Amino acid sequence: MQGRKAGRMVLDLYLAVGSVNREAPYFQSARGEGLTIFALDEESLTVTRVAGTSTIDNPTFLSVDAQGTIYANSEVFGWHEGTVSAYRFDGQALFYLNKQPTLGSIAAHNTISRDGRFLLVANYAMGEGGPDKSLAVLPVLDEGGLGAPVASVAHPGAAGRVPDRQERSHAHCVIETPEGGAVLVADLGLDTVLLYRLGAEGALSLAGSVELPPGAGPRHIAQSRDGRFAYVTNELDSTVSVIERQGEALTLVQTVPAVPLGIESHGADIHLAPDGRFLYTSNRGHDSLAVFVVDAETGRLEPRGQVPSGGRTPRNFALSPDGRLVLMANQNSDEIAIFRRDEVAGTLRDSGRRIAIGSPVCVRPFRL
Repeated sequence: MQGRKAGRMVLDLYLAVGSVNREAPYFQSARGEGLTIFALDEESLTVTRVAGTSTIDNPTFLSVDAQGTIYANSEVFGWHEGTVSAYRFDGQALFYLNKQPTLGSIAAHNTISRDGRFLLVANYAMGEGGPDKSLAVLPVLDEGGLGAPVASVAHPGAAGRVPDRQERSHAHCVIETPEGGAVLVADLGLDTVLLYRLGAEGALSLAGSVELPPGAGPRHIAQSRDGRFAYVTNELDSTVSVIERQGEALTLVQTVPAVPLGIESHGADIHLAPDGRFLYTSNRGHDSLAVFVVDAETGRLEPRGQVPSGGRTPRNFALSPDGRLVLMANQNSDEIAIFRRDEVAGTLRDSGRRIAIGSPVCVRPFRL
């Protein structure tokens, strides 16, 4: 579908939403459908449910390609291996393609390689048993489905400063660098960000790493468009770290608080504005979005305070492709809050509009 706005044709904005539909000790609710697709009018903020399915368990993280193929991790407590499922959305309906195991438990994150040939999955991992891999690389087949993993690695390591959360490695995020051929991985358990080379056939080889402050708990990563700087939201101490990357060398530049001192909270998601001038991170507990100004030359951050998330437990959020909207998945409020963003000042304004959905944990805007 498409419409005409301000004299130009604009494709509809769709939202792929993953919601929790199976109980787990660390989720406060499981009232979700599973995988749901909404259409959003970016001017009126009118939202229409287009499709959905409950045939997937706990799709806590999603990636969407340009053809409308959705790759959804299933994060199920007690399974020795998570799974990742492929669905195709054609603008009207969802079609199941297939699923594959992720070679590790608690499949937490995935990303499509820049050439579209692979899906990389990070397994948080809890307990013992099973293949226990931190990362897995799965080939994308011709019709968008997934093949069995072609490569995987495990992260060994000693316990961190927070014994009940850092008793072992916990890979939480994997993203490819802008130039391609390498991936960054945030490991919450090791307080480390690692850099791997990604081979032409999907092989992974460790190329570098950098340690973050003890007890930080790196969770998710955003990158500058040129790949020189990586920004890491730290779950355990609610801070943000800036890393400079020069080739395969990683250097910690800065770590700043994301919430006021003395507030108990947990960092969650992180995104840069499309122009790279502003950075946003979500905070569960403080239930806010932190705003930072980015220095383009040094990568350093200047805090600009926090904005209430419009609900409880903002686990995940996303900016619309043009950066004019922020979509905040408030897990324990059973709704997605819609904010308007000032592109010049970087400020956020709660529109008051909400998308009602049980236990939303991931929202991904896309166009067809």
